[in-house]
Order: sequence, then structure tokens, then C-alpha cells
Amino acid sequence: MSLVAEKLPESPPTSAKPRSSKLRQGLFCVWHGLNRAGWRKLQREAGPFPARNRLRRWSISAISLSNSWHEFWEEQFFGGRIDKTVIEHPPLFVLGHWRSGTTLLHNLLTLDPQVTFPTLYQVMFSGHFLLTERITTALTSWAIPKTRPMDNIPVGWGMSQEDEVALQLRTQLSPYMMLAYQGLREKYDRFFDLTELSPAEIDLWKHEFLRFLQKLTIRANRPIVLKSPSHTYRVPLLLEMFPQAKFVYIHRDPYAVYNSSVHLRQTIFTDNALGEPNFVGLEEDALVTYERCIQRYESTKHLIPAGQLHEMRFADLEADPVAEMRQLYERLQLRGWDNVEPAIRRQMPEHAQYRKNRFSMDPATMRRVYDRLKFAFDLYGYDSGLPDGNADAA
Repeated sequence: MSLVAEKLPESPPTSAKPRSSKLRQGLFCVWHGLNRAGWRKLQREAGPFPARNRLRRWSISAISLSNSWHEFWEEQFFGGRIDKTVIEHPPLFVLGHWRSGTTLLHNLLTLDPQVTFPTLYQVMFSGHFLLTERITTALTSWAIPKTRPMDNIPVGWGMSQEDEVALQLRTQLSPYMMLAYQGLREKYDRFFDLTELSPAEIDLWKHEFLRFLQKLTIRANRPIVLKSPSHTYRVPLLLEMFPQAKFVYIHRDPYAVYNSSVHLRQTIFTDNALGEPNFVGLEEDALVTYERCIQRYESTKHLIPAGQLHEMRFADLEADPVAEMRQLYERLQLRGWDNVEPAIRRQMPEHAQYRKNRFSMDPATMRRVYDRLKFAFDLYGYDSGLPDGNADAA
């Protein structure tokens, strides 16, 4: 969601104070994708905002008017076609907790010329990308940073991105509303699995999700590969909407996930803040989110029909992407591996040069994380790594 490169720290800050009073990203943030109605709703329900970032909020107001204007004209030109579009190919959902390797897996899947996927521009401006994408991306590509702020993964208007961003902007029924309600989990907690939404809210969510996929289908009538970690909570709902959908679940060492998740939140909270960033309770919230994500997935994955789910470890995918992706294609009976394998092999030198963040973890934090997440260590077979080597003591 956040779009600027930075020099990353060796270990994630744990202070509740912002790391910097300066917005490295400048004015641009995820909220620039809102239309006028969405921006008014956000100001009404999340405001008033502190004086900080006044210029950002003014710029959102201006661009929200432009978004509404373009959305009106897209509806005039494309509305009927969108309504009639049928999603012929079951989607493929990449599942897994944030920072578990979902981005790497998604990027490898999207090397397949037989599939399509949402791009950064499409999720940011889902209300009018059919009308504006080609000309706007050509004129503004210079303004997009080269890598993401939370890691070193390249970004650009045409790079793959989470469909959850589009749902966040179109419905405001997304856990990514945490960027507006920083430190107030009660404001966005029900937006993870969506089971507590009202009938009107769930209808809105389904409508906007389906319409977004219809528009992607107009762009390219191929199977859509979707990667949003929040979908890991929503297996029953996704199967209700797409009974033939296929799923790939990836997991990673809980220590690495925790460290990277804390850093991710600090980064996106700062770079998408509408007021003063609030890091209070961030570490505890990261643990709660991890616990509930894994528990929800493990309690609902049995609903996925045989042959429609494949699970993998991030370490295995990182070590041998060709072998792991070949197994994925075989297990899910995906066609076209002979065309995908050469593309993955061409990508491997770049993959080998990718510089991951390096985080340190003191023994006390390791023990605290292990205490809370022991069920995941045991479930997925990860070593406790505790300094005294006595996991049971935790």
C-alpha cells in the first residue's frame, strides 16, 4: 500500500513514538484512491484529524473530486458491459498471513501468461481504471518509487497488488482501515473475516468485489490470481461466491513473520497517516492478528474441496522456486507449466539478488513470541530457537 523506498533498519523499532515526523512518501498515500463520497465518509467516521498532514488531506479532497468525475464517465461508457460480464474462470487465491511470502508466491504465479491479476493502478483507482489506466500510467510512471518501503520489492503502476486495497477504498469494510483507525482495533476488527457484518454491509462487499473482478475480466478474460492476506480469514465466503476457486496457502517461521509484521505496520502507519501516527499496542495487535489468522484458516480449510488447495513453506519456495511451483501446478492441476518454468528460471537471478530485511530479536522477545504462538510453531514444525534450547520452559 505504501510506495516509497527507504534504508531499512536492522531491527524493528518498538517505541510507541513515530520514527520520523517527516512523511518520506510525501503527499501521496492510499487514501488518494477515494472518491468524494468515500472521502466524506472517512472524514465523518474517523475524523477530526490532527493538524499534521494538512496538505495531504487537502490533496485527497482535490483528487477525490477527480476520481468521482472519472467514475461517472466510466459508468457511462462501460457500465452496461461490466454488468453483463461473466467471470468464466474460477479465481486462484493466494492465502497466508502478512509477511509469510505471499508476495513472492504471487509474483511467481503472475509470470504465467495464461493468467491475469490486479495491478497497483487498478486497486488504487478501481472505480475508473477502465477509462483512465493507459493514459494516466504513461504520464505518471515517473512519480512511482522503485521499491516498497517495508522491503525491497519493486513497485510500479503495472506491478501486481492486493485486491484488498480496492475493497478498502470502495467499501471501507477492510482491516486496512487500521490505517485510519490507528490503535483502535475495535473500529476494524470485524472487517477481517466479515462474519459480523450486517446484511447490507456484506451485500456491498460482495457487490464491489464481484464488480472489481468483472472489470479485471474485461481487461483480460483469463483466470485471475488474487493475493490479499485478509482473504485467509474468508475461506467460507470465497467458496460461497466461487465454489470452483483454487487456493494456495503459504506459511513462514513465526519469528520472521512477527518481526516483519511489526516493521510493516510502523512503515504503513507512518506513510498513510492522516494525523499523527499511533504505534501504541502495535506489538500486541500483531500477535493477536497472527493468532486469529492461523486459527481461522485452520478451522475453515476443510471446507475447500479436494484438489483445490495446496500448502507450502516459504523457506522451501525461496530455496527452490522451480521445484515448489512445479509441485503447485501438479497438485492444483494447473495447465501450462511448460510455459511457466522458463519464465521462473529467467527470474531466478533477480530473485537471488533480492536483499531481504534483517531483523534481530532479543531472547526476552523470542520467549514472549514463542509463548503466544507455540501452537503455530508446533503445527507447522518450526524450531523454537530459544537460547536455552528448552522450548517447554516457555
